[in-house]
Amino acid sequence: MVQVSIGFQASAPLALRIEQSELDALLGALGNDGWHDVRTQDGAVRLNLEQVIWVRTENRERGVGFGSAS
Repeated sequence: MVQVSIGFQASAPLALRIEQSELDALLGALGNDGWHDVRTQDGAVRLNLEQVIWVRTENRERGVGFGSAS
């Protein structure tokens, strides 16, 4: 899963956790008109592609517990 934040022209960013294949499909759809559906852990989100102005990804692994990062 990849943590993704999506920025829009007129609203707050949307944070999602999605599969890499969903991210690839979203990035491929950017620049097109219309709507794009993104499947998430919890359901689906429909995005108006004309309103998306940026996409940020974080693909670092998050661990649970104590310890030092390598």
